[in-house]
Amino acid sequence: MYPTTFDLDRDTETPPPPPTAPKNRRGMTAAALVLAGALVGGGVGGAVGAALSDGTTTVTTGSGAPIVAAPAADPKSYTAIAAQVLPSVVSIRVTGGGSSGTGSGIIIRSDGHILTNNHVVDAAVGGGGTVTVTFNDGSTASAKIVGTDAAYDLAVIKVNKSGLKPATLGSSASLRVGDPVIAIGSPLGLSGTVTTGIVSALNRPVNTTNQQQSPFGGSAPTESTVISAIQTDAAINPGNSGGALVDGAGQVVGINSAIASLGTSGNIGVGFAIPIDQARDIATQLIATGKAAHPILGVSIADVTTSAGAGQVLVQAVTSGGPAQKAGIQNGDVIVEIAGTKITDTDALIATVRAHKPGEKVSVTYERSGTRHTVSVQLADATTSPS
Repeated sequence: MYPTTFDLDRDTETPPPPPTAPKNRRGMTAAALVLAGALVGGGVGGAVGAALSDGTTTVTTGSGAPIVAAPAADPKSYTAIAAQVLPSVVSIRVTGGGSSGTGSGIIIRSDGHILTNNHVVDAAVGGGGTVTVTFNDGSTASAKIVGTDAAYDLAVIKVNKSGLKPATLGSSASLRVGDPVIAIGSPLGLSGTVTTGIVSALNRPVNTTNQQQSPFGGSAPTESTVISAIQTDAAINPGNSGGALVDGAGQVVGINSAIASLGTSGNIGVGFAIPIDQARDIATQLIATGKAAHPILGVSIADVTTSAGAGQVLVQAVTSGGPAQKAGIQNGDVIVEIAGTKITDTDALIATVRAHKPGEKVSVTYERSGTRHTVSVQLADATTSPS
């Protein structure tokens, strides 16, 4: 049995030179394709009173500028999809503390706003480093950090450049297991890399908290980072972080952020992406205010195991005046399902809650003295709810 760990998709070492192309293979050119990565290393960087993180309509910021482009026509091949999306995916290089790393990002507005992972840019937060963006045409520009959110592992940066081509953002809610997807980003510093695969699973809780500390030093985040992830077998490697996971219509459905690892740093066919429905909402908030709201259930929880070996989540404490208490949930209750998702551990609970928004109502099923009860709970905003 090899331990499975989840790694951030950041690349903090000097990448090896690209391999020499075979001399007698047709159609194998070094195309400038950008691959997206998982929590393994593309960039530098990186209560349960609070629950955790996770369409297709146009979203605008306070200024009215669109953050989502119009739906795109279905391409007929991977070549067409790559040609459509590549101009909207960038490489990101971050320096700080005497070190450097690379990651990926997605242009979401023509005025220079770019979406990436928090762990890609966290070394430069607070003025401690620099962020440089390289576009698909080879041009570069310095970027400033607009806002970051460690709990959701998302960040928005901005370059002083207009007329950029924003990616078309699709709907992760419409994904089904088995759907074809393409990862686009800069694995191992190799910008313009494209890989293909399928959606292997949905709503997969992935905890990357222990991987979030910047390789440049500094403290680990105060909030847990748990992703309600899209799982894919599209090859994702260090450097892919912040890049695009794209569906068969050429629309971004996820932000590649992490990979499963068996003690190695490379791809083993199990990668994870943040659903775009969640990332779109967080990005809009970061652009508007520099921060994002976090939904909470208002409980302290712990992992427990039944006599049969099944995992459960025990409520250890309930916040006075919080959402759970208002709905009748008490200390000692066992939460087994939220919004139709089975809850077998604390990561699953956190990820499921964060897939919703403050103010949203979700159904919560819990067990008390051997009897199941289902209640409707209105999630609160972590910044305004009772502590």
